[in-house]
Amino acid sequence: MNPKRGSKYLSCKGFFGMVRRLWKAERPPVIMTTKRLLAYTAAGLSVVALMAGAWLAGSRWGGTGPLSEFTLARWNEDLAVQDEQLARIEQDVDDQVATLATRVGRMQAQLIRLDALGKQLTEVAQLKRGEFDFEQPPAVGGPETAGEGPVVPALDSMLDSMDAQIDDRRRQLTALQNLIMTRELARQIVPGGRPVESGYISSLYGQRTDPFDGNQASHQGIDFAAAAGSQVLAVADGIVSHTGNDGGYGRVVEVTHGNGYVTRYAHNAKLLVKQGETVKRGDAIALVGSTGRSTGTHVHFEVLRDGRPMNPLSFVKR
Repeated sequence: MNPKRGSKYLSCKGFFGMVRRLWKAERPPVIMTTKRLLAYTAAGLSVVALMAGAWLAGSRWGGTGPLSEFTLARWNEDLAVQDEQLARIEQDVDDQVATLATRVGRMQAQLIRLDALGKQLTEVAQLKRGEFDFEQPPAVGGPETAGEGPVVPALDSMLDSMDAQIDDRRRQLTALQNLIMTRELARQIVPGGRPVESGYISSLYGQRTDPFDGNQASHQGIDFAAAAGSQVLAVADGIVSHTGNDGGYGRVVEVTHGNGYVTRYAHNAKLLVKQGETVKRGDAIALVGSTGRSTGTHVHFEVLRDGRPMNPLSFVKR
C-alpha cells in the first residue's frame, strides 16, 4: 500500500468516527420559542390554504362537488336562453325573407301586366315602333357617387331594379294614356258619320237649282231623306249651343264641338235636347220632320269650321 494513500485513509476514517461519537452523544433539549411557534403556525395555515384551493379547483374543473353542479346548471340555463333567442331571430329572418319574396312575386306579376297592357295600347294606338317600347329595360344613367352599400346587396339591388322598371312603365303608360285620350278627344270632337241611322242623300253641298223658285242657289249642307219621326243623331261629342225655330231652317239644333267645329241639324219635327246640354257621338238630339222651308221629311245637315261652311260629305264618309 502506498504510505501516502494509507495515511489519507486513516485521517478520513478518524474524522467520520469523531462525527459518529458526537451524534451519539446526548443532545440538549429543544426549547420551543414564541417566534418558532408562529413560524410553524403560518406554515400550517399555508398548507391548509393550498389544500383548500386544490379541492376547490378540483371541484370546479373536475366535475364533482356542489359548486360545479350549480355552475353547470347556470350555464345550461344561459345556453337554453341563448338558443331560444337564436331560434326567434332565425324565425324573424325567415318571416322577413318570405315577406320579401312575396313582395317580389307581386311586383313581377304587376310588371308583366303593365308590359302586356302597354304593348296592347301601343298596338291599338298604332304608334311608331320604338316610341313606347315595353320590351326593353328603362334607360338609366348618371355620375357615380359615393355612398353606403346596401345591407343585402342582391335583394336590395333586385328590388330597386324592379321599382325602377315599374316606375318607368307607369310613366310610359301615363304618357300613352294622355296621347290616346288626346287622339280620342280629337277624334270625338271632329264630326264624322251620318246624322241618321237610315236614309239617303237627297241633295248635295254646293250650287243647285232652288226647289221653290228654280233659280241657282248655294246649298251649304247635305239633305238626308229619312222617315218622319226617325232619330236625328249627333255626329260628334259637344255642347248644344242653340235650339229653336229659325225661319227657313224650321226647328234647328246646333252643337259646338270645339276646335272651331259646329254642326247644324234643321227641319226637325221635335227637338230632344236643350241649349247647354252635353251630347256624345250617336246621341239622339231631334226627330226627323219637315219644318221650315222644306219639301218633305228630311234632315238638312251642315258643318262649319270657324264660322265658314264646309262640305259635310267629307265628314260623313269618316
